[in-house]
Amino acid sequence: MTIAVEAGLGIEAARAQSATNGKGPLAEEVIRTLQDMSVGQARKDAYQAFSEPMSSPDLGRFPRSVIQADTCGIAIADVPRVQAAEMRMRRHQRAEEQAMEVPVKVVFPLVFCILPVLFIVLLTPAVISIAKAFS
Repeated sequence: MTIAVEAGLGIEAARAQSATNGKGPLAEEVIRTLQDMSVGQARKDAYQAFSEPMSSPDLGRFPRSVIQADTCGIAIADVPRVQAAEMRMRRHQRAEEQAMEVPVKVVFPLVFCILPVLFIVLLTPAVISIAKAFS
């Protein structure tokens, strides 16, 4: 959508282009929003109705930012670029948070599964040698 807006399409035309090329419930929801606007519903109301059923907070931010840009008179062409950069940053932060949780999740299998076997493998020859030495 960002590429289409930067190429000169309006925000609605870019959304229509991305919706026709896309698949799934998000594309269907975008098409429904565009149809609502084409039958006379205000852009603000259509975007608010678009953001209500969203379960993802990242996707819900986009319609709100378009409404805010439209209300304040900000260039709408900048909105998709800023939103895409913000979503990339949030996705990167979530990946870092999940990566930080990995050591904690690995400790229990390591302690209860791998270390006992390692001790058995390493200490068995020593125990056998000590037993032979004292007998």
